[in-house]
Amino acid sequence: KVCDDNRVRLTPIREKVLSLVWQSHNPLGAYDILAMLGEDGKVAAPPTVYRALDFLVSQGLVHRIASLNAFVGCSLSSRQHVSQFLLCRKCGVAIEIEAPDITNTIAKNADQYGFSIDNETIEISGLCQCCQ
Repeated sequence: KVCDDNRVRLTPIREKVLSLVWQSHNPLGAYDILAMLGEDGKVAAPPTVYRALDFLVSQGLVHRIASLNAFVGCSLSSRQHVSQFLLCRKCGVAIEIEAPDITNTIAKNADQYGFSIDNETIEISGLCQCCQ
């Protein structure tokens, strides 16, 4: 629906990459995705996977977790939002949260200094409830 609304094409490889990211409850690296594609008999090169991931990020369907150099499905893809993640350093789970107060505070501070925000993703590491 997101791609239809944005009038962009969800090609078979993009759809497969999206499916693999969504099937995992932990962030996946591009080479993890490449290996999973190989298991399905699909032949893909790293640039193909990176292009698919770039497209999915641009459409808001997945997020890049910079500290892990990995990707996770977006649970809020139906609307524009700022990403905040709780990342478990033991099991690797990534929990997307929405904290408007944090987003507003950062925006106000950026405005105060005349700073223009291009991208904002907040990553908080710790231990999830299961791993504590």
